[in-house]
Amino acid sequence: MLDVRTVGDGSVVITPRGPADAERGGELRRVLVHTVRRVRPFRLIVDFSEVLEIDPLDAGSVAAACELGDDHKVTVFVDNPRGEVAQRLTAAGVPRQRLRHATA
Repeated sequence: MLDVRTVGDGSVVITPRGPADAERGGELRRVLVHTVRRVRPFRLIVDFSEVLEIDPLDAGSVAAACELGDDHKVTVFVDNPRGEVAQRLTAAGVPRQRLRHATA
């Protein structure tokens, strides 16, 4: 349900897959917090290219990860959110400047 990998520049990329549900929300939250607090990469990228919809738990978890990342000097970006997903993320508190390659 989540693909986690480290890329050449040391960034960690988390790619959620499959439909939004309570299980994935809890898993996404745990992975985000662990990555920011324990792994502490220079950059954390959450790639939503394969996500068609997002539930409030996922959106809130990503918003919280942005704030937690600021506290731990980890820059969090959200890549490739589609229209409604991008809207829900910003409504949950993800700063617009953290959204990259958003599509309508």
